[in-house]
Amino acid sequence: MGLAEYKRKRDFKKTAEPAGGKPLPRQIKGASRFVIQKHAARRLHYDFRLEMEGVLKSWALPKGVPWKRGEKHLAVEVEDHPIEYEGFEGIIPEGQYGGGTVMVWDRGNYRVYGEQPSKSLKEGKLHLVLDGAKAKGEWTLVRIRGRDEEKNQWLILKTGDDANPVSKKMEDRSVKTGRTMEQIAEARDAEWESGREADQSPSSQFKARIRTAMAGRESTRRGRSPRLRPPTAEAGRAQRKITSEDGHERQGELSLSNLPAAKARFVEPMKAKLVEQPPVTGDWIYELKFDGIRLIGVKRNEKISLLSRNENELAKRFPEVVEAMKTLPARECVIDGEVVALDQEGRSSFQLLQAREMEGRKTPVYFYAFDLLQIDGHSLASLPLEARKDVLEKLCAEARDPIRFSGAIGTDARRLLAEVKRRGLEGLIGKQSNSVYEPGRRSAAWIKLKCVNEQEFVIGGYTPPQGSRKYFGAILVGYYQNKKLVFAGKVGTGFTVKSLSILYKKFQKEARNDCPFVDLPSRQNGQWVQDITPSMMRKMHWVNPVFVCEVKFAEWTRDKKLRAPVFLGLREDKNPSEVIRET
Repeated sequence: MGLAEYKRKRDFKKTAEPAGGKPLPRQIKGASRFVIQKHAARRLHYDFRLEMEGVLKSWALPKGVPWKRGEKHLAVEVEDHPIEYEGFEGIIPEGQYGGGTVMVWDRGNYRVYGEQPSKSLKEGKLHLVLDGAKAKGEWTLVRIRGRDEEKNQWLILKTGDDANPVSKKMEDRSVKTGRTMEQIAEARDAEWESGREADQSPSSQFKARIRTAMAGRESTRRGRSPRLRPPTAEAGRAQRKITSEDGHERQGELSLSNLPAAKARFVEPMKAKLVEQPPVTGDWIYELKFDGIRLIGVKRNEKISLLSRNENELAKRFPEVVEAMKTLPARECVIDGEVVALDQEGRSSFQLLQAREMEGRKTPVYFYAFDLLQIDGHSLASLPLEARKDVLEKLCAEARDPIRFSGAIGTDARRLLAEVKRRGLEGLIGKQSNSVYEPGRRSAAWIKLKCVNEQEFVIGGYTPPQGSRKYFGAILVGYYQNKKLVFAGKVGTGFTVKSLSILYKKFQKEARNDCPFVDLPSRQNGQWVQDITPSMMRKMHWVNPVFVCEVKFAEWTRDKKLRAPVFLGLREDKNPSEVIRET
């Protein structure tokens, strides 16, 4: 069927439903995804969708899913939907096709007996095995002849054993966010922007989202949340709730009954893989990429630790963050975030952060919290990302500066990247919405999309000063390849008089006689690399490769050297042996 009919029925300037990209290659074998969406349009019904042939094959179920063996319900085949629709939850504006509230009621994986979904679909009989949060077991879709020989009439039958019907409470609960239909309708967080004018363009909506995210407040929610009490365990059920001061639950209940006990302590941060292009499939959310120092904030009652990636304690350097963390409404918690300094345009700047550290400038800093790993004795690492962020948002609901909640700014990476580039921001971090937290791992479930070329390098030496400059001329930097330090280039700009002095004093303490780079001096195409001849080597000053610095540059040259590099500052949160060339 394809997406032509789906697109014909919708105005994507007015609805936040995904437009969909090009269909994916046809899938013949293996488990694929399914989703059941509760849809309050003119009539309440359920939309049953199966990932197949690069789209979501879709049926409307007026009476929902049958639960008892032999029970059958009508299923009306409707137009194919894009794969991205699997994660859509929110409001379809009034006047648009299917206008109303949509909930991700259930989702998971499915298989087809015989492992030929496309063939089974064409033949009009799909024997399905569903493995969702609510629907588990066997069902069969069978095409029937409707009135006037209509071919879109199907039945969904419960085959195999009886299934356990969901409770009344879970019937009105999203598996994606834990919200009820009423809460989804009230939040209106899948429209381009809450309260927007009908004639606003999508690009202006993305600008508003990014602008709000830079300010540290999510744009997709209205109003302020009440102050939260610390979650408390309920005896007998081992569940936890986030409650307001009047004792009422907010945004539903989060069950931690099967989660392991954990103490509040350092967790090695999960890492993102660098990619050139955003993925075209999967349920991804995107956050702003910051240019600061990654920190794990650990709260144990009144004791606060701010630990860098290599577990250095930085609490004394950021006392304002420490004081703000003390006020969070939890006895214990472990938060993953980033300390940044902002320029006049609200952009994070590592140079400003470095100036505060090295030159004693009174630059304000902010701690953007983007993940919650532990709270009051329970580890959240095995929960889906969306569930962790939901609890974190509530925890930070009334946190004062410098703590700011870093929420998702959207799912359309290409449009977001265009606006991020226009604003001169670092880039985006993409995360699969159902990803668990994998300490210390560079997982494909998290990706980074950079808008500027910037990475860490190891300092191995420096050149003598020339002209009026004091202390040194340029630093010599490199990266590790097969456990050997490889030369990447000379960096001679980005320094102030004070930073030259401070760095020079540090270098003196780590001075050495021999060159730490394995490939200096060397020739390429008959020329000495970077004009570093054997005689020049004798004039260089070498240091032990213990200093890591951040460098911004235009591009890599063909001979794998940096073009137009600029020194941004020293990094004390990364071990030199971890520094490799990012590709």
